[in-house]
Amino acid sequence: MNTYNPLLQDFDFAPFSKLKTEHFKPAILEAIELAKSEIKEISDSTSTPTFKNTVETLEFSGKKLDRITSIFFNLNSAETNDEIQKIAQEVSPLLTEFKNDIILDEKLFGRVKAVFNKKESLGLNGEQMMLLDKKYKAFSRNGANLNLEDKTKLREIDKKLSSLSLKFGENVLAEANKFELHITNEADLDGLPDHVKESASEVSNSKNKDGWIFTLEYPSYIPFMKYAKNRELRKTMALAFGAKGFHNDELDNQDNVLQIVKLRFERAKLLGYKSHADFVLEERMAKNPETVNTFLQELLEKARPAAKKEFTKLESFAKDLEGIDQLQKWDAAYFQEKLKQKLFDLDDEILKPYFQLNNVIDGVFTVAKKLYNLTFTEVKNIDVYHEDVKTYQVTDSEGKEVALFYADFHPRAGKRDGAWMTVYKSQEIIDDKNSRPHISIVCNFTKPTKKTPSLLTFNEVTTLFHEFGHALHGMLANTTYPSLSGTSVYWDFVELPSQVLENWCYEPEALQLFAKHYETGEIIPQELIDKIKKASNFHEGMATLRQISFGMLDMSYHAVDPSEITSIKEHEDGAFAPTKLYPDVKENCMSTSFSHIFQGGYSSGYYSYKWAEVLDADAFEYFKEKGIFDPEVAKKFQETVLSLGGTEEPMTLYKRFRGKEPQPDALLKRAGLLEKQ
Repeated sequence: MNTYNPLLQDFDFAPFSKLKTEHFKPAILEAIELAKSEIKEISDSTSTPTFKNTVETLEFSGKKLDRITSIFFNLNSAETNDEIQKIAQEVSPLLTEFKNDIILDEKLFGRVKAVFNKKESLGLNGEQMMLLDKKYKAFSRNGANLNLEDKTKLREIDKKLSSLSLKFGENVLAEANKFELHITNEADLDGLPDHVKESASEVSNSKNKDGWIFTLEYPSYIPFMKYAKNRELRKTMALAFGAKGFHNDELDNQDNVLQIVKLRFERAKLLGYKSHADFVLEERMAKNPETVNTFLQELLEKARPAAKKEFTKLESFAKDLEGIDQLQKWDAAYFQEKLKQKLFDLDDEILKPYFQLNNVIDGVFTVAKKLYNLTFTEVKNIDVYHEDVKTYQVTDSEGKEVALFYADFHPRAGKRDGAWMTVYKSQEIIDDKNSRPHISIVCNFTKPTKKTPSLLTFNEVTTLFHEFGHALHGMLANTTYPSLSGTSVYWDFVELPSQVLENWCYEPEALQLFAKHYETGEIIPQELIDKIKKASNFHEGMATLRQISFGMLDMSYHAVDPSEITSIKEHEDGAFAPTKLYPDVKENCMSTSFSHIFQGGYSSGYYSYKWAEVLDADAFEYFKEKGIFDPEVAKKFQETVLSLGGTEEPMTLYKRFRGKEPQPDALLKRAGLLEKQ
């Protein structure tokens, strides 16, 4: 068939405008065949296996398939539809099968193993040695040493897991899209800021309805929970949000969760590990489940007393303010916001005018320029997949190309919740040419309305800085091999560049660069900056407890034999017991929409957010000592952490930057948990 398919042509930039849904499956199928032939050439070779003709050739194989699938699966997250989801379900098992064909190819493994066994005599540099080690482990850890019967079992498990994970994500998105709270009585909007009402009115108009419509998209859901005075309507929203995938209907995820955790355990046992967590953590800084559980337990002991004190004060405040005898989960954001206003004379509505999205984007670019000499120039001639997406050419101080940067900021029906960074093209050095990366961040911030531009809450400002920190890790990558480039690092190290950048949001020197009133142009007053700093530890105990609870839930599924779990809800309640503050809500279940661990790559890894916070608090102390824009510290961070990707062990890189191992006290001090004991 000679039908023109843009995905099968050579391209540098993703050819979004030329793409039709029907292009994807044929392109993926053809790219799989091409990659298979490249692999076959390596495994069938009769020449003596060398690092170059085996390991390096394997590393650079399948490039067309990588490019096509990166475009396809990024669209499945950011601009999906029923057809794309159907194709994802069809091609995912084929891609899993292809991956297993490589891992379970005895001849190919034999060649890699031959190189690995003589690695000490090959004169390899550090990056080459890391690549060889990684390639060997990709085989040995994933079934290359199994017998034929067990290899067949592994293939079946991986196929099922691939399909279940996709189905889980589709259900969560469908659940979020089908709910709407339609309000026709204006009195029910009491407490909501004007711009929130305006956005809800525009949503309603777009659906040819009167009144106001609120959805489970974050820019709609979060302000409603924070400001709506009507407690019953907050409850309605909270129950809908917390029950995604938990309705015993065609979108229910309970069975998907059970199947996923049991198959992961079965896979780990097949490969000779005690649990899925044991398998995953072998290739993490933490190394094993015991270390993670001890880490979470120690943090719990520090955070729980502070969290309980904060909760008791919040309950007392709610009782005094509105006569609430028993705080419920749908009261949390509302009364926390009211208490924060009282204690610090600060609320998001005072801050938002200073954080117009375009100004914050300019701000994060300015911070990157001051730290790493990067310049971002918006370009209009790059293909995008949606009109909301902006593109920027990134250059260094000499005007040389560093990266292409895509930014997609607003929610829509085909886009999953949350915020993430992704890669359309990896950085690599091939034939002495440094091929620069194409990096994207995707967020869900309030859309501008006819009257008001997109204004961010302070939490959204830190989210943007967080994802941009990941993007810098990708953009500044400077390694030879794509599988060691940028964010291709241990999962509990990958959050360091993102979380450390959030710190600049609290510093006057940085805020004054971009926090200016969208109407008057006035720079954010020092007194507001002081209040932001003062409020930065507000309810840090409860926030830490919440993160710990998610990490503990993750480990409760993956660090044990899950075959005894029959009720997802009962299991979750048990896992949450040590961190519980609010009464349970029987209609809600977090696991059925816990996309990080059942759809994303965070299974046995959710703890890494807190783990990386220890690193980031310690790292930022170094910046603070020298000055937050100190060129030497920034250069050191770029050269040791941001540019070297996964070419060395993370702790080696960190110690080279900091001169010592990280101190957990830096995190506890910043969080104010040391004083709260």
